[in-house]
Amino acid sequence: MKEALMTPVKFGIQDRMNYLCYIIITFLIYYSQLAQADWPQFLGPERNGSQKDVVVPLTFKGGEPSISWKRDVGFGFSGPVVSGGKVFIFHRKANKCLIESLNLDSGKLLWSFDYDTDYVDDFGFDKGPRAVPLIHNNKIYTYGAEGMLHALDIEKGKVIWKKNLRDEYGAAKGFFGRACSPIIIDDTLIIQAGGKDCGILGFNPQNGDHQWTLSDHEAGYASPVATIINNKKLVLCFTREGFLCIDPKKGEVIIEKENRAKMNASVNATSPVIIENNKVFLSACYGVGASLWLIDVVNKKIKEQWKTNDKLDCHYATPVLFEGHLIGYHGRQETGTQLRCINVETGRIKWQSAQMPAGTVILSGKTLIILSERGELILASANTEEFKISARGQILGAETRAMPALSGVYFLARDKRKLVSIKFNP
Repeated sequence: MKEALMTPVKFGIQDRMNYLCYIIITFLIYYSQLAQADWPQFLGPERNGSQKDVVVPLTFKGGEPSISWKRDVGFGFSGPVVSGGKVFIFHRKANKCLIESLNLDSGKLLWSFDYDTDYVDDFGFDKGPRAVPLIHNNKIYTYGAEGMLHALDIEKGKVIWKKNLRDEYGAAKGFFGRACSPIIIDDTLIIQAGGKDCGILGFNPQNGDHQWTLSDHEAGYASPVATIINNKKLVLCFTREGFLCIDPKKGEVIIEKENRAKMNASVNATSPVIIENNKVFLSACYGVGASLWLIDVVNKKIKEQWKTNDKLDCHYATPVLFEGHLIGYHGRQETGTQLRCINVETGRIKWQSAQMPAGTVILSGKTLIILSERGELILASANTEEFKISARGQILGAETRAMPALSGVYFLARDKRKLVSIKFNP
């Protein structure tokens, strides 16, 4: 018996061929998964600005980012989303808002839907849509700056249902139009409409039937996120007024906490960042500052862990969570912006960059993917001790604040003129 166990196994030619085929097929399946990963909503699959299980290199092939394809688009801050090898972009040309489906590999147009819009920005800024679309169960949901909420069939772009939240519910315009991206929890589509008797609205995502209304909070510009505490699914909102913890099944506010600037000309625009399910990081400029809170759903309150005004005051871009640290932009144009890394538990600054243009941050494994609002793509190692740029290159020609999308090895970004696709080295 001992001798039998020690006898080496002999592989014939056919065995070796079978093994080689197995390796090749496994690699192709794995690579296909990487190349076609979904980015179906604002801030990605888990709504946290991160993508797992994909290695994005810290360099560009040839030293510069290579644009695989580009496509003309119109106005808007609405970032692209990806599902099933297709890109979806929401933008405006003239007095039409367009929702378009494109092939992820080539950028070829698959279908287009448009509707009339009458949005006019009070301050002369971009007049296109702000909210990132949501893809769920073969439907795409869009929310325009004028207040139109659409549900479309993802394959053909046909309207399933639509609602005018401005005319039907009184959704407020705010400073810069309606901008909160929708979220779906189980059988409820939730949107921060904003205004008296329409602060937060819940709809049936299948047919658009109204389910519940809660809060009189103004919407602000931070999109909601979801968490699970004590086996209960909850939605966390950062409105213009402050923090709301919501039970989406019942349509009830569990916790409410004021957290807004004293000055009127201010916004809360950064989405809550969930820390260990029952902790939440909130941040805004205009004197609001950064804070960490413990959510106590049993006693229906939140407990301040720390709060400060000069650690990671985020203007509009949501920071990413990496190994117990938050990495994101601090400050706004008037005061200057820089990238910072802070310890989540203490709020202590671990490192900060020199002043650099504001932008967005995506985390892929241990790679930071930064898109400046001037259209420069920057790669850096996710590191809690120092910030060091490894590669950079210009990919857009106009100012952008739109959240980009990362789908496996595909990076998609837009400004008010172009949508571009970058394919990172496999």
